[in-house]
Amino acid sequence: MADIQLGSHTVKSHGVKVAKFHMHDWIILLLLGVIEIILNVIEPFHRFVGKDMMTDLKYPLKSNTVPFWAVPMIGIVLPLVIFLAIYYRRRDVYDLHHAILGLLFSVLITGVITDAIKDGVGRPRPDFFWRCFPDGKEDYDNVTTNVRCHGEHSVIKEGHKSFPSGHSSWSFAGLGFLSWYLAGKIQAFDRRGHVAKLCIVFLPLLLASLVAISRVDDYWHHWQDVFAGGLLGLIVASFCYLQFFPPPYAVNGWGPHAYFQMLADDQSNAQVTRTANPLSTVPSETDAGYIHAEEEQQHGIGMTSLRALPDIEVGGRQ
Repeated sequence: MADIQLGSHTVKSHGVKVAKFHMHDWIILLLLGVIEIILNVIEPFHRFVGKDMMTDLKYPLKSNTVPFWAVPMIGIVLPLVIFLAIYYRRRDVYDLHHAILGLLFSVLITGVITDAIKDGVGRPRPDFFWRCFPDGKEDYDNVTTNVRCHGEHSVIKEGHKSFPSGHSSWSFAGLGFLSWYLAGKIQAFDRRGHVAKLCIVFLPLLLASLVAISRVDDYWHHWQDVFAGGLLGLIVASFCYLQFFPPPYAVNGWGPHAYFQMLADDQSNAQVTRTANPLSTVPSETDAGYIHAEEEQQHGIGMTSLRALPDIEVGGRQ
């Protein structure tokens, strides 16, 4: 009987096929990217800010502890590196493709929702006073008592984008997705009580929380902005992960839906072939794949090969 290698579905052998099947999803991702750019260009709503409201908006204008360019590095690049490391070990293009697709959807959907709300709400940041009056000289309309800012336009524009926090939502969208992904890969909920696995799952969430806390410490956001942004990112990440992967506690929680659908289709085709040619007794790749799924559940992602079992035993294991 032939050995069935775990790396039988690689980027080289099945990458183009998988990408073409999800071509519409990639197009939607591009559209989301364009919408995200537009939302960052347009002017946000300038909410009324009276003199009596400035008491809570006089926090010092500071630089970012976590700069804007670092957010994609933390929320996107870091998870991608981990996805590639797992692919290097497992050689499963279905897992790699759907992890990348799910991550990008999670981040971009969160980004679009976040910036749409930012532009619509126009809540002033805690440091708005110094954005509006960089020289400290206040100026208000004599009739409406609304502020008449004389600061730099781009700085004032950014000052009306407090709610919700983009750093928080993006971080929790990317790292929240990574937490779901790691929970499935290491089988954190296998009912064996290994708390160390939970620690691994919580690490990305801890990093996202530290990013969110830095926004309050830098006086760029109120605590409500950070809380709403983190919750938004985590919810979107959960939906996006479950769109492509089973829950981590499921029997097949270690792999994407598409992988098991492919195995089911291959088994169906193999059964048709055996029906047409009953003399054929060579075990199919799918039969071995289902056995491999059971072995994956028992031994984790370190499994690289397995021995195919007789076809007669496969039916009873499904």
